[in-house]
Amino acid sequence: MRSIFVRLHRWFGVGTALFLFVSGLTGAIIAWNQELDALLNPEFYYAHSAAPALTALELANRVEAADPRLRVIYLPLGIVPGRTLQMRVQARPDPATGKPYVLDFNQIAVDPGTGIIQGRRDWGALSLKRLNLMPFLYQFHYTLYLPTTGSGIAIGVWLLGIVGIVWLFDSVIALVLAFPSFKTWRKSFEFRVRRGGYTLAFDLHRSGGVWIWGLLCVIALTSISMNLERPVMRPIVSLFSSLTPEPESNLELLAAQPAGTAILSRERIVELATAAGHRMKLNAEPGATFEIASLHLYGVGYFEPGGLYADGRLGNAWIYWDARTGREMGGTVPGQGTAGDIFLQAQFPLHSGRLFGLPGRILVSLMGVMVALLSATGLVIWFKKLKARRSASRRMKTGKSALIQ
Repeated sequence: MRSIFVRLHRWFGVGTALFLFVSGLTGAIIAWNQELDALLNPEFYYAHSAAPALTALELANRVEAADPRLRVIYLPLGIVPGRTLQMRVQARPDPATGKPYVLDFNQIAVDPGTGIIQGRRDWGALSLKRLNLMPFLYQFHYTLYLPTTGSGIAIGVWLLGIVGIVWLFDSVIALVLAFPSFKTWRKSFEFRVRRGGYTLAFDLHRSGGVWIWGLLCVIALTSISMNLERPVMRPIVSLFSSLTPEPESNLELLAAQPAGTAILSRERIVELATAAGHRMKLNAEPGATFEIASLHLYGVGYFEPGGLYADGRLGNAWIYWDARTGREMGGTVPGQGTAGDIFLQAQFPLHSGRLFGLPGRILVSLMGVMVALLSATGLVIWFKKLKARRSASRRMKTGKSALIQ
């Protein structure tokens, strides 16, 4: 059985090493996504003027009026003093052609005192320019920039999700292999630093993995949730706990409406969201709105200005509305719902380390480096043993040839 596990670990490791190396390093960096982005691009984060801030809703209306080609689809409602208001935008259809206008940006940074757009960028563009670097790394971490098929399957997302599944299984195999004998269990925790070279690489791979094995499993499991929540994680979790249906699956959103049915304004949605938040006794006012036009859906998040990531918590509350009727379509309140709901709520906070605040993010960064190190040392061990196997094979062939002669 051990020989089978050795072979499985070898090929699982070789097959996932490069992906895990890249994911580990990029994950270590994007744990500090906003801080590094602000450091690289201060003009995108810090407002030029010190004028009293307009409301976010007024700023969004001004942006849309100034450029009729676009509409704001994500709008933070709280303004942090001295900071820009970063909005996500989408092209409107051109009345002449029916096709969307061509925009070379999807995110803008607005001075909240003047309404002037300080910066524009195509968030997630395949670019290593300073303005695009952090969004590039963030997108690369989750998608590898692989294409989406005509049927809507994101190849990179699926690939990394499958890598996560293999990694989780391989982690169990690795733990079994790390303890070949009960009597010598202490060796599986040792690092023979003085011997260096291959011996140290082997210990870093084996013992390093043993010391952080539990954390590796958490990251592997949550990576599956990040990439394959709907097709994989939700069906598995539903075997053990009921799950609250997602708002996007509500059939009312797909129901036909009378021709000319108007879409409610952001202002009206914020009014509804404020009343709903008070009724539900949420601990924050509406903090952002987003719109999914194809589903006629508005979402509103509840958090303080700048609190999108909800460090130290299970996340923020998000409530959804039918953009045509104003009917509430459900939502997520951290810590509420079934056991399965709460388990899924915890996946991103655990994966990013934000569930434990600053110490958690530091730990996730260190874990990213360790994942890359384990992948690299695993390849070193594989190459070393591959070379040894080939040398043994050549010696065997040479011996056979000598016997024949």
